[in-house]
Amino acid sequence: MMHGRAASLTMAVMLLTLSACGRADQPSPSEAATLPAPPPAAPQRESQARVETAIVDFSPSHQALTLSGKVAYGEDRYSKISSPLQGRVVEVRVHLGDRVKTGDVLLIVDSPDIAQAYSEYVKEDSELHYATRSYELAKDLYENKAMPLKDLKLAENELVKARAEYRRAKERLLSLRVPAEELSKPLDKQKITSRFEMKSPLTGTVVERAVTPGQSVGGDPTQVLFTVADLDMLQVLADLYERDLALVREGQFARVSVEAYPGVDFPATLAAIGDVVDPVTRTIKVRAWVNNEAHKLKPEMFARLHLDVGEASQFIVVPREAVLEADGKQFVYVVEDQNRYVKREVKVANISPEQVRVLEGLARGQRIVTKGAVLIKGQEVKGF
Repeated sequence: MMHGRAASLTMAVMLLTLSACGRADQPSPSEAATLPAPPPAAPQRESQARVETAIVDFSPSHQALTLSGKVAYGEDRYSKISSPLQGRVVEVRVHLGDRVKTGDVLLIVDSPDIAQAYSEYVKEDSELHYATRSYELAKDLYENKAMPLKDLKLAENELVKARAEYRRAKERLLSLRVPAEELSKPLDKQKITSRFEMKSPLTGTVVERAVTPGQSVGGDPTQVLFTVADLDMLQVLADLYERDLALVREGQFARVSVEAYPGVDFPATLAAIGDVVDPVTRTIKVRAWVNNEAHKLKPEMFARLHLDVGEASQFIVVPREAVLEADGKQFVYVVEDQNRYVKREVKVANISPEQVRVLEGLARGQRIVTKGAVLIKGQEVKGF
């Protein structure tokens, strides 16, 4: 009996010891409250490290406004040439790419219109001389009382008609580009044929040719046979948003860049600002002259027009990466307290491929997220 009670007592002591050891491994409620919180998840620490912020400020002194546009022929520096009369092309004297001067012959047309008009002109010239002599004779007879007044008036009317018909025939020849100095010569000295020489109205380069020898031309102004353009001076047509209108002015210095020549800028000058706003795009057409003596720029090239607007007005500029978009609205993250980011709606305008101008929503001196805004937005979506 003594041995049984001793064994039972030993077993109880061992159970109490094991129970005490198990409770000792777990902290009490008061001790658990004082333990440090577990560290944040690794992805959050990585996101915080990739977020950069900066204080919003005005743009530097020489900020450029970049507009999209295209290269075009200069106004009054190109001409689309069509034949003013019907006929057959007997000779083409220039080819695509040729340089021509004002007055150079481009082609020669054999036109029956000139032959017919000149025949009418000769006839009316003869009629005018006859009517003039008849009137002078009638006037002498009337003054000598050998002719009644009504016959004098009749001769006078015939002279008026002859003069009108002669003038009409002469104007017809002039409309067919017959030289006026040739028509001013006596009839027997005139050298007028059915051959018409079509001449260049300006100095430049033949950039389009749509005619061959033997071709019939119809006097249709829409039938363009040649395009001659001065390629030494071109213009860039660009679209300016109405909100940026106050930043630009005529005569402003500009630079032109095209994809064909990366890193190369072509000096330009803003020549004109349009007076009409496109109701769909809310843009205004602007035109800048650009020197092209090297002929590197080609009409219809896509181009960017860079205008120096830094001294025209002070405005806030932020990196394009800082601005995000959701539901058709643009916003940035403003830093408040320390690591608390508040979404702030803004309105911006393009300045360059890397920067945008803030029109509304931010004030100078505020701190915003300039890099990593996409990461913050992604955490918001996931509910962090």
